[in-house]
Amino acid sequence: MNYNWNWKIFWDPVAAGKGVYWEWLVSGLAWTLATGLLAWIIALLIGVVIGVVRTTPLKWLVVLGNAWVELFRNIPLLVQMFLWYFVLPEFLPFGLGTAMKQMDPPWATFLPAVLCLGLYTSARVAEQVKAGIQSLPRGQTLAGTALGLTMTQTYRYVTLPMAFRIVIPPLTSEFMNIIKNTSVALTIGLLELTQRARDMSEYTFQTFEAFTAATVLYIAVTLIVVYGMRRLEKKIQVPGFIGTGGQGAGR
Repeated sequence: MNYNWNWKIFWDPVAAGKGVYWEWLVSGLAWTLATGLLAWIIALLIGVVIGVVRTTPLKWLVVLGNAWVELFRNIPLLVQMFLWYFVLPEFLPFGLGTAMKQMDPPWATFLPAVLCLGLYTSARVAEQVKAGIQSLPRGQTLAGTALGLTMTQTYRYVTLPMAFRIVIPPLTSEFMNIIKNTSVALTIGLLELTQRARDMSEYTFQTFEAFTAATVLYIAVTLIVVYGMRRLEKKIQVPGFIGTGGQGAGR
């Protein structure tokens, strides 16, 4: 079967609305990045807290942290997306639930997508933070205690700074995952990059061109993230402890 590629389609006026098709893709990329970045902030803040409390000697905090991780890790992301969008407004007070349902697009889909991705990824971040803390030599914690530091001060000044250096590579993977997982938000109507490529394909029947462009944009974002995180990793590494690539060099 012969297929005639038409790369000029990106400069054609859109069939519905204003602008040209490449602007659709740029708009979709902008919503993808906005959703991913805000969700990542939520995931990082909550994930660090949950990861830390799961390593404390306080059993009730450990139980709560484990329950959080198991809840968000074991429910499929697509199901969680539907729960946040369709079910949550029904459990809120009538006025608040109605306000959520009546929000103008794209905010009606953007906010549930951010919350869903943020909380879903927080469970994965918590696992990485916990693993990073537990991988540290026990002597570091004992040294903090010997210096008279409280448990909170030991975590702040001793444990977490070293643990974060270890978990930068897996956190990089989680950040890339959250960018890619924004594509699930198309199921609730968010006009992110994948949905825009899909719309372009349906209007122009140039499926190959539309999704090739989307793929290139996803790869470009991923490469930028990897480059930036590698630079950060090299900048904050501790000589003799964290080697290139996040490997422990001197435990």
